[in-house]
Amino acid sequence: MAALFYTAAMTEKKQKRKQQVFTLLVEVGRNENDGLPKGATGGALMCFSSGVDEAEAVRETVALLKQADLAPLDVTGYGTLDERIEQGHDINEEERGLMQQALDENSVVVYQLTPFFEDKK
Repeated sequence: MAALFYTAAMTEKKQKRKQQVFTLLVEVGRNENDGLPKGATGGALMCFSSGVDEAEAVRETVALLKQADLAPLDVTGYGTLDERIEQGHDINEEERGLMQQALDENSVVVYQLTPFFEDKK
């Protein structure tokens, strides 16, 4: 009769990691059909994105923006709601509501779009 051996790793169930919402600032360049205003050289989008970690939130946000014909160039992460509060950020009720929406829907919410224009002197 064959003996069965179980290790702790075999008996532990894989724990599901909790979704969180991360605040991301994504700089975008121009792309045909990107929806940015005529004459803009690019823009910045403030996004609230859900993920089990910031890396996943960034990947999901970049993928979504590419599907929307935007050209993501750089992403800066500002952390979760709790991390932003610890850093002294002022977070209004509208932002909090959109963060909750991103969490509830496991989605990316674009909060603000700021187009960039070349400074012509």
